Amino acid sequence: MIRLFVDADLGAGARIAPRPDQAHYLTRVMRLAQGEPLLVFNGRHGEWRARLAEATRRGCVLALEERVRGQEAPPDLELIVALVKRARLETIVEKAAELGARRVRLAITERTNADHTNVARLEAIAIEAAEQTGRLDAPQVLAPAPLAAILAGWDAGRRLMFCDEAGDASPAIIALRQAGGAGWAVLIGPEGGFSPGERAAIRALPQVTAVSLGPRVLRADTAAIAALALWQSALGDWRGLEVGGAAGQVTVDRRTPDSLNQR
Repeated sequence: MIRLFVDADLGAGARIAPRPDQAHYLTRVMRLAQGEPLLVFNGRHGEWRARLAEATRRGCVLALEERVRGQEAPPDLELIVALVKRARLETIVEKAAELGARRVRLAITERTNADHTNVARLEAIAIEAAEQTGRLDAPQVLAPAPLAAILAGWDAGRRLMFCDEAGDASPAIIALRQAGGAGWAVLIGPEGGFSPGERAAIRALPQVTAVSLGPRVLRADTAAIAALALWQSALGDWRGLEVGGAAGQVTVDRRTPDSLNQR
């Protein structure tokens, strides 16, 4: 069934008007007919069954019927990633959403080789990934900020998983389980790695847990995916999953590469 992320408040009997691009997606791309059901969520009020009540050339109206899932908070996990080339950054944001990150914070480092990005497009990618994966919220994507400023304002109660390339860190799964805790951020550097000064500043934070992602040098997008998966396995909502049954089911994404452009 189609899932749609909306900004409006949700409640029994409410009627909401999706954005024009969403209306186009529902009625022209997916060819949803009047009276057909879909699911909507907004990150605040759970997931609701709705039906297409009206459709015109200018838009459509959805009528909400009943709540099918209460709101659940994802693990308190943030991804901080240095700006990289557009295609890789878009992959990182999409996979961060699929892997359950609450937010993605973009960082500018000394070796960053990209000086700008389209945050609005990244937000759209994160929302579409949330719709596809069944999560009840869409991760925030925060505008780029200097890494030094991010570290200077660090929350004393929040731990930081530093994926260190120097080779003197413990394996991630072991280090994370030893560290424990609930609120975490994962830090991924640029394609050229962190400078010696940046690495020293990161390691100096008392909240930092330096980890190794294995014997191979990984690209930024691969490192982000691996790090998030390891965190979820050690401390997040992957703990206790068993192969087979509802907990072990895998959802296959059959979207076409042009689906974002269609919306």
